[in-house]
Amino acid sequence: MTEDEVLHEFRTSDALLEGHFKLSSGRHSAFYLQCARVLMEPMRASRLAAALAAKMPRELRASVDKVVSPAMGGIIIGHEMGRALGKEAIFLERPEGTFEFRRGFDLKQGDKVLVVEDVVTTGLSSKEAMKAVEAAGGEVVGLVSLVDRRGEGVTFDVPYHALLDITFPTYAEDEVPAELAAVPVTKPGSRK
Repeated sequence: MTEDEVLHEFRTSDALLEGHFKLSSGRHSAFYLQCARVLMEPMRASRLAAALAAKMPRELRASVDKVVSPAMGGIIIGHEMGRALGKEAIFLERPEGTFEFRRGFDLKQGDKVLVVEDVVTTGLSSKEAMKAVEAAGGEVVGLVSLVDRRGEGVTFDVPYHALLDITFPTYAEDEVPAELAAVPVTKPGSRK
């Protein structure tokens, strides 16, 4: 799938939003990719996951034992990545503020895990998810996401692949330009 084809999927599902958004990271942006909207149609979610799986190196695809995604945003794409790779897909939750496995989900010691996100911006959720996987005995072999919105300097200790690399300007609370500050803020992310 080309970048234009991926963006077409976002546009046709009204998942590319414009306004004033406070992101889960706490930063502000005039654009927001609402992955929940692009993933709400099952066949579209399946196509996007298949395209993301195809973008991964063959060796990485072959090494995965289990797919793990952080709730809430990663659950649907994580499930579809599990389908695309033919692997079990489970998710992490934050009942007390830190990621943990619940609902009987667990890992076997040494399971090779692919962490799957919808969007990566600061990398905080991804790093927290990887830490939880390692604490549960898994070995993170890679990280993938639908959208890479990382800012400069955000890196990972494992291979990272995204279906779409897009950089919208983001601003710290005290750096928001006047024209953006004049627009009412919406906080669409999963962290409140």
